Amino acid sequence: MTATDMPSPQTSPATIEDATALHSPVLAWFDQHARDLPWRRPDAGAWGVMVSEFMLQQTPVSRVLPVYEQWLARWPRPADLASEAPGEAVRAWGRLGYPRRALRLHGAAVAITERHGGDVPREHAQLLALPGIGEYTAAAVASFAYGQRHPVLDTNVRRVLARAATGIQYPPNATTAAERRLARALLPDDEATAARWAAASMELGALVCTARNEDCGRCPVAGLCAWRLAGKPAHDGPPRRGQTYAGTDRQVRGKLLAVLREATSPVPRAVLDRVWDEPVQRARALDGLVSDGLIEPLENDQFRLPLT
Repeated sequence: MTATDMPSPQTSPATIEDATALHSPVLAWFDQHARDLPWRRPDAGAWGVMVSEFMLQQTPVSRVLPVYEQWLARWPRPADLASEAPGEAVRAWGRLGYPRRALRLHGAAVAITERHGGDVPREHAQLLALPGIGEYTAAAVASFAYGQRHPVLDTNVRRVLARAATGIQYPPNATTAAERRLARALLPDDEATAARWAAASMELGALVCTARNEDCGRCPVAGLCAWRLAGKPAHDGPPRRGQTYAGTDRQVRGKLLAVLREATSPVPRAVLDRVWDEPVQRARALDGLVSDGLIEPLENDQFRLPLT
């Protein structure tokens, strides 16, 4: 099986012709079991939704919640974040990981302030034109903040659709055109219902149809699931990417950045040298942070978080 060809279900009730068979039970389940998350509340607004989407990429909800609350308390509107140095966004990002997301969110806030009067735009195309915003984030903000009809394909949704509609255990490593076509075909026609479906299918993947130890006994569409009906065939596609962290350049970058986040003045290289014993890997990680704009090199071999 290639990465671009997902197998067609053999006898799945979740085919395009009968997509509504999935909608009602999943939406009813969501009404009863959706978590009360701050970015789902009406007062979160579009900016709160956008912040959550940046933070939740590859990061679990439990780690995001405290940082999200602090972030919105400090920067309740895009203009508030845009008025500060990008290094402050990196500092406030803390240990969420993948700190380039903080720089991208700061860049988006600047663009929103300059182009849209400080209000997160409603149009999908305008969202997609913001720096640091990809197809997924644009669709998620348009759907969750503004109730629009867009396919929202995060890892959880892709896994639910792969199993329920396509009959395979895991989706390909990268989102394919076939997945996008399927997601669009499965969208309810009504805008509000489509937005609710996007959130509900995402929650189902997060809580029930998980990557490991799926709980089919709690699944509202277990009786319709093509993968379950086929006997849960094992994954036979490309190996799934792991989440190795210990000993990687990413770990070294995190340790270096942690020192700079805690510092109130420029940090000499000698201090950073104590963070990691292996000099080649340490230098490579430091160079990468500079190249990504996450830290600024100064005279006298010192470093700080970026000011511009």
